[in-house]
Amino acid sequence: MKKIGNQTIKFDNPPSILDAACIVGPKEADGPLAKYFDKCLDDEFWGEKTWEKAESKIIRETVNILFSKSGISNKDIDYCFAGDLLNQCISSSFGLRDSNIPYFGIFGACSTFVEAISLASVFIESGAGTNALCAASSHFCSAEKQFRFPLELGNQRPPSAQWTVTGSGATIISKEGKGPYITHATPGKIVDMGIKDANSMGAAMAPAALDTLLAHFNDTGRNPSYYDAIITGDLGHIGKEILIDLAITKGYNIKSNYNDCGVLIFDKETQDVHSGGSGCACCASVFSGYLLDCLRKKKYKKILLMATGALMNSTTSQQGESIPGIAHAISIEI
Repeated sequence: MKKIGNQTIKFDNPPSILDAACIVGPKEADGPLAKYFDKCLDDEFWGEKTWEKAESKIIRETVNILFSKSGISNKDIDYCFAGDLLNQCISSSFGLRDSNIPYFGIFGACSTFVEAISLASVFIESGAGTNALCAASSHFCSAEKQFRFPLELGNQRPPSAQWTVTGSGATIISKEGKGPYITHATPGKIVDMGIKDANSMGAAMAPAALDTLLAHFNDTGRNPSYYDAIITGDLGHIGKEILIDLAITKGYNIKSNYNDCGVLIFDKETQDVHSGGSGCACCASVFSGYLLDCLRKKKYKKILLMATGALMNSTTSQQGESIPGIAHAISIEI
């Protein structure tokens, strides 16, 4: 393992993705990627009394499905890296409190899943362990209640708003395995362009995505054509177009092989999601289901997965603060 350039880590013995699992909610189940998810719910509560309890159940059961699919048990996991959107990451900590695994609760907003994989890869490559669990979750109802307005108010959402994905994704990063492999990780820097609208997350996060994208290309000497697909996590339709335009100003045309998980997970024409999907589960579920399937079938052999996050909360919004953005990238290759 070594650092190359200003902020990229190159793994000399790339950790392997052993397996992944994902659960999604009813709206995601009606989207174009439904067949790639391990379980699709027909009720946001999933038998629980609150949305928060439901989200904890979703991440817990996603991890259980992953253990069953992979043949790996909690006793085989050296570390867990997990996070979500709720205050103090309660969905992850309550959902995984009985896992009996050394636990790192992390927060990168919607970038949490790729942040988890980046940190886990460093641990595994260093020899500190053999297997690491990475997981992230979000829930539309709990996120709306915390960050914007209680659903009971029936507030009208502007066209720039995104739909927080209800669901969870989890994967095991291992010293062993036949790939796909994590070959590089480019941690992002905080970028704040002064946007204050909590209903315009794509615009707030796109500059951070550009910053990390440029850092990755500069550090590795690669260009967009190296990858079969460049996938951001949570920019949605508006943020996606902004990133394409910003990249062109820096000399990179990514339009032909670029897409966003928030665009992929919903059908904009038939589902009322405005600018697309967001939330920790957006990137986590799309990767753990659809993208991993593409890699295994060799539709894609090289992916740059770059999850974006808005590092704000309801308090900062109420105090008139702007929204800092972050983007973390990993290179996944077979």
